[in-house]
Amino acid sequence: MPTKTLQIPTADGQADAFAAFPVHGEQYPGVLMYADGFGIRPVLREMARELAGHGYYVLVPNFFYRHGTAPVIELPEHIGEEARPAVFAQLMPLIEAHTADRVLRDADAYLRFLTAQPEVSAGPVAVTGYCIGGLLATRTAAAHPGQIAALAAFHGPVGVDGPDSLSKLSAEVHFGHAESDLTPEDLGELNKALDAAGVGYTSEIYPGTVHGFTMSDTDAFNPAALQRHWDRLLPLLGRTLTRG
Repeated sequence: MPTKTLQIPTADGQADAFAAFPVHGEQYPGVLMYADGFGIRPVLREMARELAGHGYYVLVPNFFYRHGTAPVIELPEHIGEEARPAVFAQLMPLIEAHTADRVLRDADAYLRFLTAQPEVSAGPVAVTGYCIGGLLATRTAAAHPGQIAALAAFHGPVGVDGPDSLSKLSAEVHFGHAESDLTPEDLGELNKALDAAGVGYTSEIYPGTVHGFTMSDTDAFNPAALQRHWDRLLPLLGRTLTRG
């Protein structure tokens, strides 16, 4: 699986990034993938490669690039409960500094870069994300309704900006929520906002999950939920992105 380490020019500097795609010399639909708060690391590279293997050019930017290249902080091989307090003590200032204005400036740069790659075919792209990356994906899709055909977010705080933000979506949507992240009542309110937006969507709580269920290098990992994530994501991309 061909991969590249790249530098994305942004309004605030160079964002390092990782890209995976099936074969040199051919073109594929583009997918912008936002990591969770732990950032680009082996598990994210593995997920990007797996998605690329289904026929996509997958770009994973380091959205904390203002603070250094990935990995921005030192991470243990397995992010267990004992390690989390120290890791989050370093991460939270970076997350808090990543304002909505920064997110949208960066999204413009990431999409401009993604669609300019020689391996990316013409046409709309998709955006997906995990944890905080799910929120970044949602903000990106809302800001670029004509360019993004599919939005998928997993265990992300996708409703934090309120229902008005979701009203700007035009992409087909899948939200996969952790059981620990929202109540069925919260899910109902979120889905009402998606109904009002008039978009095609699925938005569901994955049973038996806690926040972070897709990430195999954490204690939250749930193999069945990760497979469910692929079972939702791949058909969504297949329906919405043009091939050839």
